[in-house]
Amino acid sequence: MLRTEDDVRRLVREAAEDDVADGGRWLEIQVDPSGYAARFGGITPFTDLVLDAVRDASARTGLGIAVIIAANRTRHPLDARTLARLAAQYVDRGVVGFGLSNDERRGSTPDFGPAFRIAERAGLMLAPHGGELRGPEHIRTCLDALHADRLGHGVRAAEDPDLLARIVDADIALEVCPVSNVALGVYSDPYSVPLPTLLEAGATVALGADDPLLFGTRLAGQYATVRAAHELADEQLAELARMSFRASRAPAELRKQALADIDAWLAADPGR
Repeated sequence: MLRTEDDVRRLVREAAEDDVADGGRWLEIQVDPSGYAARFGGITPFTDLVLDAVRDASARTGLGIAVIIAANRTRHPLDARTLARLAAQYVDRGVVGFGLSNDERRGSTPDFGPAFRIAERAGLMLAPHGGELRGPEHIRTCLDALHADRLGHGVRAAEDPDLLARIVDADIALEVCPVSNVALGVYSDPYSVPLPTLLEAGATVALGADDPLLFGTRLAGQYATVRAAHELADEQLAELARMSFRASRAPAELRKQALADIDAWLAADPGR
């Protein structure tokens, strides 16, 4: 529970430190300001606090960090519109996207469409959760009603070849989080997560840790899991890393340097 400003700053700083320890160069933190508005004086003061914490953590660790403001499916869609307007006010000030979080079986996804139109007009990346606890039909809803640029999960697109082809053609990135998929019972084990199907179809996949505090694994753990489960070669791991930067809103110079470093890792003597 975040009770004080120091708690917020510590959480952001520790998230950055963990990502750097795992070799990360860029972190996009998803935040729902409405969950803390009452404790911190409103959604705007809380957003200001988070962004200040982000700037401080970035300066301390050298990690690039941005914020995605996310609405909550369990709250009223009008609250989501308020958050979308808030996010639009912070374009070019540390907020790069707008999302929709919580159990995708809750609420009516199309009802959040007006909020996503606000964010879309502001030029924000649209990144709702979808396609984990519900299947391909809900992914289609996220694409049609929310105009998703990137899907939190989307892994169950593997069940529908036509949908997967649509995702590939539109270059919609999928944030695949194998450990949380297994923890939530979507798949029985890491071997069953259909990452190979997504990659063979040409999908852009960004491995993510979802919620490290909840699921007990960080970014490097996701890479280790998929390498072991699917016997991925170094080139495949490198391409997963490259795709994560291509799917991000990282600044061009940071992205260029990160891609060069991935190539250097791949070219190094493989005594690792």
